[in-house]
Amino acid sequence: MNSNFFNQIAQLDFIGNLQLTITKGVGNNLIVSVLLNNDNCNDNAKNSIPPLLFNATAQEFDKELIQQISSPIQIVSSVMVDMELFLKQMEKVKKQSTKEKEKTEKTKNDKQSKDKKYEDTMLKVNKLEKEGKFREAWKKVPESTEFPQKVDEIRKRKSQLSAQFSNPNLFGTIEQETASKPH
Repeated sequence: MNSNFFNQIAQLDFIGNLQLTITKGVGNNLIVSVLLNNDNCNDNAKNSIPPLLFNATAQEFDKELIQQISSPIQIVSSVMVDMELFLKQMEKVKKQSTKEKEKTEKTKNDKQSKDKKYEDTMLKVNKLEKEGKFREAWKKVPESTEFPQKVDEIRKRKSQLSAQFSNPNLFGTIEQETASKPH
C-alpha cells in the first residue's frame, strides 16, 4: 500500500494543529471532520470557526480530500494569524494610549501646579503692597524666566511696584516710602 496523503498534508501552508476525525458513516461512506486550531491565537473568536465536514466514500476521499481542504485550511490559518497580530497591535495601541494619557495628565498637573505657584506668589505680592512694603513686594514678584507665559504681566507688575518705591513731593525732593512709616 503506497499513500502520499501525509506528503500532501505537509505541503499545505498552515500554522497550528490540523485535527482530522474520521467516523464510519452509512454504507461504505466515511465522515471526515477537519479542524485547524492555532494555540498561539488568543482571540476567542477562533472557537467560532466551524470544522469542515465531508461525507464520501474512501475512494472519493483519496481523489479529492486534499483539494477540498487545502484552500479553506490556508484561509483559516491566515485568519487566525491575523487575529493574533490584531490583538498584539491593539495591546500595543492600548499601552501607547495609556502612556499618552499619563503624559497628558502629567503635563496638565505640572501646568496646574505651576499656575498655583504663580497665583500664590502674586497673592503674597498683593498683600505686601497693601501693607506698603513695595520693595519687598517687588522682590517677591517671580522672575519672567520662571513663568515665560506671564512675561508681560510680570513686567507690568514690577513697574507698578517700582513706581511706588519713592514719591516726589511738591518741592521736588523725594519722599522715601513714607506711606508705610509712621511720623
